[in-house]
This record gives sequence, C-alpha cells and structure tokens, in this order.
Amino acid sequence: MRQKHQGSTKVKRAQLQALRREFELLTMKEGEKVDIFLGRALSMVNKMKSNGENMEQSMVVSKILRSLTSKYNYIVCSIEESNDLSSLTLDELHGSLLVHEQRMQEQSVEEQVLKISQDESLGQGRG
Repeated sequence: MRQKHQGSTKVKRAQLQALRREFELLTMKEGEKVDIFLGRALSMVNKMKSNGENMEQSMVVSKILRSLTSKYNYIVCSIEESNDLSSLTLDELHGSLLVHEQRMQEQSVEEQVLKISQDESLGQGRG
C-alpha cells in the first residue's frame, strides 16, 4: 500500500511539473478571443490546483496580463496603472478585457465601413 501511495505521489508530482511548464509557456494566440484564452488559462489553473498546486489569484492575473497579444499592450498598461494587481480579481480582469475587446471590434467595423465608403467614392468619376 505504501508503494502504491508513493507511486501516486510521484505521478501527481510529474503531472504538476508538466502543467507548470505548460502554464509558463501559455500565451494568447493571434486572433484568439479573450473568453477562449481565459478559458484555456483557467482550465490549466484548475488542473494544477487539483494536483495540489497552491496558486494565488494575483499570480494568475499577472500571468494572463503578460500572456496577451501585443494588440492588448495599451490595455495591459491601463489595467496595471489603474488597479492594484495584488487585489484585482479574475472576474474584474475578465470584464475589463471583454470591454476593451468589444471596443476594438467596434472600431474595426467602423474602419471597414469607412474604407468601403471611401473606395466607392473613389470609383465614381466623371464619365
């Protein structure tokens, strides 16, 4: 029985080590939605916790902020300057990132509409 328990502990330790490595390498993919990325990150965090890892919420928040794509750089700076990261919850971070993502999408749509209307007006000449 003792050997079985030691084997189980070794397996958990190995799994936890693999999850830690995966968490360290975690980055947001280009074009990935905030919801999808946070889902991947939190799934990994939950697996680590189930294997005995004690993770502070502030550590997870910091990792998520570091792992966002470069188009979120100005948002990360804004969040870091306007919040105490040691007390920022994952829900607050998630909400803030979603609002910014939605604004970026709206801006992108407006730019596309402007481009289309400019292209149409350039195509109409004397004739």
